[in-house]
Amino acid sequence: MKFVSGVFDTGPAGMAGWRWRPCAGQPVPMEGPAQVWAAGYDTAALRYAPALGGSTEVFTAGVCLATKAELWEARDSAERGRWEKTPQLPGSFLSVVRTGETVRVAGDRAGTICVFWLVDGDEVVWSTSAIVLAAYAGAAPNPVRLVAAFTLVGVDPLGTHSYFAGIHRVPPGHALVLSPGRPVLTEAVPTPRSALGFEEGALALRETMTTAVERRIGLLGPASADLSGGIDSSILTALAACRAPLTAITYTDGYMRGEDDLLYARRFAADFPDVRHVTVDGEQQGVLHFDGLQRPDALVMTDSPSLSIGVLGIKAAHLAPAVASDARFHLTGRGGDDVLDSPVPAMAVDLYQAGQRRAAAARVTAYARTLRSSPPRFLRHALQAARTTYPQALSAMARTLAGPSTLPGGGHSPAWEAMDWCSLSPVASWLTPDGRTALAGLLGEDAGRVHPERGPGALHERLALERMGEEHATYDQIADQSWGIPIHAPYLDTAVVNVCHAIPGWQRRHVGDFKPLARAALSGIAPEYLLQRRTKTAHTGSVYAGIRRNEPALRTILTHSRILEEGLLAPAPVIAALEGAARGEPAPLAGLHALVAAECWLASLTVRRDLFWERTPVAEEAR
Repeated sequence: MKFVSGVFDTGPAGMAGWRWRPCAGQPVPMEGPAQVWAAGYDTAALRYAPALGGSTEVFTAGVCLATKAELWEARDSAERGRWEKTPQLPGSFLSVVRTGETVRVAGDRAGTICVFWLVDGDEVVWSTSAIVLAAYAGAAPNPVRLVAAFTLVGVDPLGTHSYFAGIHRVPPGHALVLSPGRPVLTEAVPTPRSALGFEEGALALRETMTTAVERRIGLLGPASADLSGGIDSSILTALAACRAPLTAITYTDGYMRGEDDLLYARRFAADFPDVRHVTVDGEQQGVLHFDGLQRPDALVMTDSPSLSIGVLGIKAAHLAPAVASDARFHLTGRGGDDVLDSPVPAMAVDLYQAGQRRAAAARVTAYARTLRSSPPRFLRHALQAARTTYPQALSAMARTLAGPSTLPGGGHSPAWEAMDWCSLSPVASWLTPDGRTALAGLLGEDAGRVHPERGPGALHERLALERMGEEHATYDQIADQSWGIPIHAPYLDTAVVNVCHAIPGWQRRHVGDFKPLARAALSGIAPEYLLQRRTKTAHTGSVYAGIRRNEPALRTILTHSRILEEGLLAPAPVIAALEGAARGEPAPLAGLHALVAAECWLASLTVRRDLFWERTPVAEEAR
């Protein structure tokens, strides 16, 4: 497992000597009132700009794509008070900036790298891995937050918490601030631009995306790439192929073969002679969703529950050509929907709050008509959301959960709820009275201290980005540990997110259009026929087939569920949903998948201090 950990002494007496250090950690040569260790990283993934007689030094771990000059310039900017220049460098990485006796630790904006912390006496112990800190503190998983992650929509299940009791999280886009004699603080990382016009943003995105892909290949070596035939992966493959030859992989199966993904992928590959196109047929290889879950305790331990465990067999087949090639890393289009696109329904409410009421009404009306529904109800719902604050919406949902009313469930949520600040997912009906009470309490706590949000569209956009960042991080951990190939998602780089999210969401997508920002930014790099594509393939057929084949393993996982044992979910509707899905009946597939992922994660956890930490020589001498 890759992680970076550190210890900081906040006591007024200064450093008394560290008591514990990571077993496999290599010390980072930073000065000042802190000690930092990196474990599992290649030397090339660790960058350092020393103080050289000044008061500031910078350390990064991960995929920092800055040139040496850019890294040292960021160090000089921090010396002048502009510490935020470091986390804004190209790439996706952890940054540690020390200025004098103050240390700031930040992950990336998408949450592919997060920072967790706890207080132990005068020492603040932090890490990029919640599991490493849980092992240090002997902390247990928090089942309420696990359930909140898939039963509540428009709600951050973590906030400043983690999936472990007593382990704090620094929200993505924020930094942990440590100073001697002062309380622990978190502060937002200032973004370089508060707003961009569409045309200006498109030009900036073209430059930023080109940097994100070309520098990866220049610094890390040969790559492989997904080539689904969609816009996101095709842009990355085109940018990479302009830099060096690469292997591009298209996955298909019996359910996808009738769609047009493979047609687009083959046409693209024919236009790029430096692309070696490989098609992987899942049907021929006999892989389906939820294969390989007979021993959940033997799965790769990830830092949070991973939906990728539902596609382990598929991903193994998919990545086999990448592993067999000379690729040093694999490019994926994950995150493209979160930066090139935006949540259309909720963004209409943001548009209304921005004073553009006619435009907002037009968007809501168009959205309702695409669903063949009557616009008035949607308009009333949008107006109600626009006149409600986020804390009010959280409090209202807490009252619903705490009350006696029956929760909706079974099928899909009403379409107009996509415009709300928050709502209950279709599997909220699985909650027991104890589960409802626990979630109501969680919402009540959050309602009193949530961060201000510009509107429900901005909220949904941020939460979707952070969910994708968390999921990508676990996929990367699985791929690196299982098949030896790291996964890179350039759309989730902080610099790319900063550019795209500086353009208002309602400008990035319109009802009836699809990713106009991609066309404006990448025209001439990716083929025009792909940038104009409007279709998107659904994968529900293969999901149902996988549940049908793997029902025995899934039933074992769910009947021995630790979450069900906690009394938060009722067993009967959970098993009924599994049985219905195995018969091919409509079922809440996303909720089932998330619950199985949470249970597999709990089964795979081994949280013991001796696995990750050892006493330092100072501590041994004091015994």
